[in-house]
Amino acid sequence: MSNISEALYNMRFMDDLARRNTLVHRLHPLAKLASTLAFLAAVVSVERYEISGLLPFFFYPVIVFALAELPIKPMVKRILMVEPFIIGIGILNPLFDQHIVMLGGVAVSRGWITFLSIFIKCGLTVAAALILLATTGMDRLASALRMLGIPKLFVLQLTLTYRYISVLLEEVGRILNAYALRAPGQKGIHWKSWGSLAGQLILRTFERAQSVYGAMCLRGFDGEYRTGDGQRFCTTDLAYMAVWVMFFIIVRFVDIPGLLGLVVTGGIK
Repeated sequence: MSNISEALYNMRFMDDLARRNTLVHRLHPLAKLASTLAFLAAVVSVERYEISGLLPFFFYPVIVFALAELPIKPMVKRILMVEPFIIGIGILNPLFDQHIVMLGGVAVSRGWITFLSIFIKCGLTVAAALILLATTGMDRLASALRMLGIPKLFVLQLTLTYRYISVLLEEVGRILNAYALRAPGQKGIHWKSWGSLAGQLILRTFERAQSVYGAMCLRGFDGEYRTGDGQRFCTTDLAYMAVWVMFFIIVRFVDIPGLLGLVVTGGIK
């Protein structure tokens, strides 16, 4: 029950953040979505052996965090939750790529450099996705996806899955609570009860889905998910998007850390 309650809290926490009224929250969702997509493309395109080339990209999440007034600790916690999966994927790189290179006067395997690059890229991309969701919300993000021409079936499936996964979690919580009341003192669920509980969950899921669909039809649902958000794309939105896209292009093709290193060491006067 505690895990389900925590999952519900995490989903509602992101929705609560999206309802704030800051400079970033007031921007058009299409401007934020386009900026995020440009950021993801720039980060992913960085060569796997370039660690310094990834460092300037940290400016984007840091600045947007500050402008959107997002809580740092809960957001960083959600970013770190994904990193163990990336560690599991990239930890074998040092075994397959054992070519030795000199990094700051220290002999390092290229596999470790690749592993660190994957780790940083994962953190940056997850942070960008969380920032987009925390400053936009799923409804406004869905409208931005439709503006980009994403098929309505895909957008509808994504939106309903996000919206009603909390309903599914609540049903699971009720089933587990009922089972715990009927089996006091028992830790976990006995394996003989797995089938019946899964069957109950499927039946409740179908019943709730029919109720939801009926309510949507009564409200005039015709296959298009409408949020009622009529915000217009203004000059501020265009400026926000243009500034970030230009920044990503510059830091992607210009070695900013290398230039700063030359300035510090006196290589450039």
